[in-house]
Amino acid sequence: MSLHAEVALPLIYERCAGLDVHQKTVVACILTPEGQETRTFGTMTADWLALADWLLAHGCTHVAIESTGDYWKPVFNILEGSCEVLLVNAQHVKAVPGRKTDVKDAAWLAELLPHGLLRASFIPPVAQRELRDLTRDRSTFIQERVTLINRVQKLLEDANIKLAAVASDIMGVSGRAILAALLMGHADPRALAELAKGRLRSKRDQLTKALEGRVKPHHRVVLTKL
Repeated sequence: MSLHAEVALPLIYERCAGLDVHQKTVVACILTPEGQETRTFGTMTADWLALADWLLAHGCTHVAIESTGDYWKPVFNILEGSCEVLLVNAQHVKAVPGRKTDVKDAAWLAELLPHGLLRASFIPPVAQRELRDLTRDRSTFIQERVTLINRVQKLLEDANIKLAAVASDIMGVSGRAILAALLMGHADPRALAELAKGRLRSKRDQLTKALEGRVKPHHRVVLTKL
């Protein structure tokens, strides 16, 4: 039995749908004056477009999706602009009283949405979401770069190479030139120091001492993988 059949609740939206999104499938339940219909779609772009066409064909104006992981993002990107999409917290949905144990997630969302019983999570505008993605990716890249530099530094220390003691940035132009030469098997510290560029050339004597190491074949193998 439906929620609005049990309790006389005002009908706010006439044509709604609930989506239960998973990694490989999405169960869509649409509720209209003509009745209730449920279909299962895949999660490829073509499937999302087919879902959008199906909702449009039924005149669906509002869609509710549970915010489970990141699975909601692709379908949100497709549906945004064609209908009102509400991203709802799963805990909030479960806390709404009246749900029967045999009611599926998609159907329960479709039951709650027409009566305005779902509280939508805030979703920033497209430009802000894209900026967030870029900022997040940049932060992740910087963290990964720091980790990589630390691994290179640890390897050089193990090979008695003290490049960091002279060069402030071992991954700068001079540092990368020296590392490339070490990978190619060059071991003459003075020749390596001559690869220095810019202001680091004034420290070639210090570099010569710092590059007097014991680079072994296994060091080079590991360095090629970093």
